[in-house]
Amino acid sequence: MADLTITMYQDDDLAMPTVQKSVEQSQPANDIINNDPFYPNIELTLLRNAMRIDSNVPNDRLKEAALHAVLDVNTELEAFKAKQLEANVTTLANIKSVMIDNQNQQTYYYLRAVYCLAVATLYERYASYDLTNDGEKRMMMLEESIGDLRRDARFAIRAILGKPKITATLL
Repeated sequence: MADLTITMYQDDDLAMPTVQKSVEQSQPANDIINNDPFYPNIELTLLRNAMRIDSNVPNDRLKEAALHAVLDVNTELEAFKAKQLEANVTTLANIKSVMIDNQNQQTYYYLRAVYCLAVATLYERYASYDLTNDGEKRMMMLEESIGDLRRDARFAIRAILGKPKITATLL
């Protein structure tokens, strides 16, 4: 059997710093939205993972949708926050409630509301980019998802406020 010799050469384009830089650029940054001190900060990586948002959505677009969602949820909870501050509760995490996976349920509901609204906003924006027949079909499917996401956000906000999911009246 003949001896086999393998010769390896380093190509400047494949140098490790170049490969590492390429990998770093393809991974979304772990941006954090610094929130009002009463509420938890929003980590975009956790949002991506929880809501299964792939890297096709640029971090800037995700951050813009998340900022919009944070502002909406915080506005909805203004009176609730004021009442808590009057009772000397300084953060949402300090409200006495059930703990799940080292997180109180109020924080869980807050993050759920923000995440759901952020994804609903992304879906709405996505639909405006593709107006072909296939785009119209996808939009019809997304419209139901958008409605579900907004409903889930509404339920989460109502849970924080201690209100039932729906109010029904007999006519």
